[in-house]
Amino acid sequence: MSILMIQGTVFLSRTFPISLSTTGTNYQDLGPTELMRLLDISFRAPEENLAFDEVLLCGAERDRTGETLRFWESPVPFVVLGVAQRLRLEVRESACARDGVPILRRCSAGGCIVQGPGCLNYTLVLAHANRPEVGTIRGSYCYILGHIAEAFRKRGLSVRHNGVSDLSLGGKKVSGNAQKRRKRFFLHHGTLLYKFDPELMEKYQRQPQPDARPRYRGDRTHRGFVRNLPMNADELRAVLCEAFEVHTSQNRPGRRELETLKTLACEKYASVDWTRRR
Repeated sequence: MSILMIQGTVFLSRTFPISLSTTGTNYQDLGPTELMRLLDISFRAPEENLAFDEVLLCGAERDRTGETLRFWESPVPFVVLGVAQRLRLEVRESACARDGVPILRRCSAGGCIVQGPGCLNYTLVLAHANRPEVGTIRGSYCYILGHIAEAFRKRGLSVRHNGVSDLSLGGKKVSGNAQKRRKRFFLHHGTLLYKFDPELMEKYQRQPQPDARPRYRGDRTHRGFVRNLPMNADELRAVLCEAFEVHTSQNRPGRRELETLKTLACEKYASVDWTRRR
């Protein structure tokens, strides 16, 4: 792990070993993923981690970048609302205030989550034109999560796509996912739990409303519904790279991306008006 400062922005950049074996791979054509950029960038500030995903989507939509796979992990706990969720229904605000845990809102749909150490995040920015299977929201979840589940199964883990946007292992959730879609590209991001404390969910999240629960969850609490994957973070990175046949070397963000990040994080993601819009 190295700590870098570019254009006044501090971020954590990992150099990680990835051993990718394509022997026996039978995935369908994933498009020109040999051009997909690989970033492993975790910012210290929670709002910057959320903002950078939107920066990547906007950059691709404006022909400045292209398809990207990013990994990140927050060094501190924080709560994240989906773009359309109501804060008072999802978050235990008094507990967050007491413990100094930030409450933020992302640009994508989906449910409320708690971020923090032990939760590896992956971000995909993909072009609609390269993959006809992603033309619908449901189709894109089946396509992306299906490939990830297959990559896990090749490593001996019976991970499956469950509900609309989850990955599960042994009937328990190990990954939640959400999307934001634009005309030419879309953002798909998800969590991968590997050393995460589920008690943080019990402390800072309310239990979801009945109509927001996937059928396979039943009436289980956060503690009873989620589990960690029996892999470390570098192994999870390798699984994702293998799933999408990303063999390029790790890149660093560009100057324009970091400048946009600082503005977007300050003006939108750190804004109380944005967080409390609903």
